Amino acid sequence: MGRIRTGFVKRQAEGVLQANKDKFTTKFTDNKKALMELADFPTKKLRNLIAGYITKELKKEQVAT
Repeated sequence: MGRIRTGFVKRQAEGVLQANKDKFTTKFTDNKKALMELADFPTKKLRNLIAGYITKELKKEQVAT
């Protein structure tokens, strides 16, 4: 079983993803760099959680199509 992410992480990730979907890929490291450019998160851990959630969602979309 995986880790459960909080609603805050999901809301932040969905907001950033909707506004800038073309800047994100299915690679975690690329998404971390894109988040550093787009938004200012208070901690590295929060940025990584959001980048991981975005990566997971994009991979899920890719498999569905």
